[in-house]
Amino acid sequence: MGVLIRRHEGIPRLTGIAKLSIIIFFATISSALIDTIWAVYLDSFFHSESIVGFFSAALTVVSFISYFLFIPFIEKTSKSRIYVYTLFSFIITYILFAINKNFYIFVILAFILMILHTFRITSFGIIVRDKSEETKLSRNEGLIYTFTNIAWVLGPLIAGYTAEKYGINIIFALAAVFVFIAFSFFIILRVNDANIKKRTDEGIVKNFVKFFNNRNRALAYVIRGGVYLWWVLIYLFIPLHIIRSGLNDLWIGYFLFAVAVPLIIFGYRFSILAGKWGFKRIFKFGFLYVAVISSSCFFITNIYIILMMLVLASIGLALLEATSEAYFFDVITKEQESRFYGPYNTSVDSSQFIGKICASLVLLALPFKYLFLLFGGFMFIMFLMSLKIKNVVEARKY
Repeated sequence: MGVLIRRHEGIPRLTGIAKLSIIIFFATISSALIDTIWAVYLDSFFHSESIVGFFSAALTVVSFISYFLFIPFIEKTSKSRIYVYTLFSFIITYILFAINKNFYIFVILAFILMILHTFRITSFGIIVRDKSEETKLSRNEGLIYTFTNIAWVLGPLIAGYTAEKYGINIIFALAAVFVFIAFSFFIILRVNDANIKKRTDEGIVKNFVKFFNNRNRALAYVIRGGVYLWWVLIYLFIPLHIIRSGLNDLWIGYFLFAVAVPLIIFGYRFSILAGKWGFKRIFKFGFLYVAVISSSCFFITNIYIILMMLVLASIGLALLEATSEAYFFDVITKEQESRFYGPYNTSVDSSQFIGKICASLVLLALPFKYLFLLFGGFMFIMFLMSLKIKNVVEARKY
């Protein structure tokens, strides 16, 4: 309980990490609602799995560029101020999504959404890092991810049921409500992070090159990208496969609910083990386990067994999700976080861009089952990359 509550002059008070966990819980429910129906929402415009993939890839390019463009602004601005304004902007954007039926407005809003994600992810990640002790970073990341994964359990169930009963557009209005709750808690709990650099790093290309000049940062980038490469299959293409297999929207909710359960059960425990054992062992087993399961799905035709196998694959992701971010912060200094955390987060976009483009190209020529071989191959490459990382052990740092 000391992680969440501490006593100050005999009075129990929420820790900084506890406050952040509450806020991210409600903010993530909104993301889980949107991601549950996002692929189906796109498909309502494009009516093609490949085009959905290509359009999603285009969105990731916008997100990738924005991480670098906004580095100076993020460095010289209070992270708590960025986060609270971003939450407010999400509320407005989701409301516009809820009432919009025009394709071109949808495209504009989708691009705005990607930019807002840049600000939200970067500012919140730095706040978590600033409120964590060096030896407890992986533990705190594990706790934050536990709360987010609880939200990923609840969100798909709510979205699947609501979309099936009332339609997809209402999900955006519901997401706006949950963001508003997160926004309110952020203000009430008075979360503050005044990490500001007076001298900012202006050069976009210079920052990019400088980031990859360090081998440890580059490998941290690749490892984190591997985690989000897997989520392309789960959150973009599997929902479409579920619909194409004759199941309804509610089954998407059931599946994404089940996918998050192993992350809740094992994520925090594995993050503690990473702090004690080091990251290399955790990464190696996690990626290899997922690679084997994904490749095995190629030989299975029953949709229900495939979904069950993919749920089991989440045990491997529980080894990787929180620990990959903790590893990055362990191989950089605190002075570097504002400059390099944004570029680091482009690992999500670059890996998802690769995943979406490659998967869309496969679907143009081959049946859906070949995606399991594709993503199994991706995970095996990540396994090989994990053999090269520096084995940081937080428990031995001091």
